[in-house]
Amino acid sequence: MSTGKYDVPPKGGFSFDLCKRNDMLLKNGVQSPSFRKTGTTIVGLIFQDGVILGADTRATEGPIVCDKNCEKIHYMAPNIYCCGAGTAADTEAVTDMVSSQLKLHRYHTGRESRVVTALTLLKSHLFSYQGYVQAALVLGGVDVTGPHLHTIYPHGSTDTLPFATMGSGSLAAMAVFESKYREGLTREEGIDMVAEAICSGIFNDLGSGSNVDICVITKGNVEYLRNHKLPNPRTYVSAKGYSFPKPMEVLLTKVIPLREKVEAIEGGDAMEE
Repeated sequence: MSTGKYDVPPKGGFSFDLCKRNDMLLKNGVQSPSFRKTGTTIVGLIFQDGVILGADTRATEGPIVCDKNCEKIHYMAPNIYCCGAGTAADTEAVTDMVSSQLKLHRYHTGRESRVVTALTLLKSHLFSYQGYVQAALVLGGVDVTGPHLHTIYPHGSTDTLPFATMGSGSLAAMAVFESKYREGLTREEGIDMVAEAICSGIFNDLGSGSNVDICVITKGNVEYLRNHKLPNPRTYVSAKGYSFPKPMEVLLTKVIPLREKVEAIEGGDAMEE
């Protein structure tokens, strides 16, 4: 029996084939492109009727603020939402993928999605990539077993807590929760505390900023408070307005139609039949 070499089909996951090339380019002074990251403050807490999630709205690319009003609270199911921190593309892709899987599961079972199902799908996916999918998540929802709040780290580890914070501004937000949180908060008290925690991250962390988004999840109802607070209003606008250099002007708009030009050449060899 003869043996020979053959190409094995690629397995799923990341490909590291270009690592040597990228290392060579880096040594020659070619910088790799930067990622768009949400230097972020995301929080969540459990109150007497359900779960409240909160997030800021600044997206950064290195030292540049590339989006002042992005959405970091992602839809997972009618009763489940998820806040994302880390690389923006990864948080969008992971939450969209799991959201579609939950929808197919609801079609198959005819039942409401459970928060633990979303938690298992998210952490299994992140663990399989060993942290290379840079998504740090705060998952919250209300199902038949009551309100649930979980944090999911990029390597796939999870925590189940009555209040949680993630992102670069998480320490500032956690200071608010640890000093003021108590069981049995009302809806208004919970919203005010979440907004205060997000504002703490906005004013104490350079990666967080702009506005405050809040999502209130209760049994059978979800209220998404987009731009609930605007703590950074524009304080100065020039009375004269802002002038910009004129773009390149068009000097000529003459249209020259193109016609086919056929030349008949006499003589030559006849075509063979």
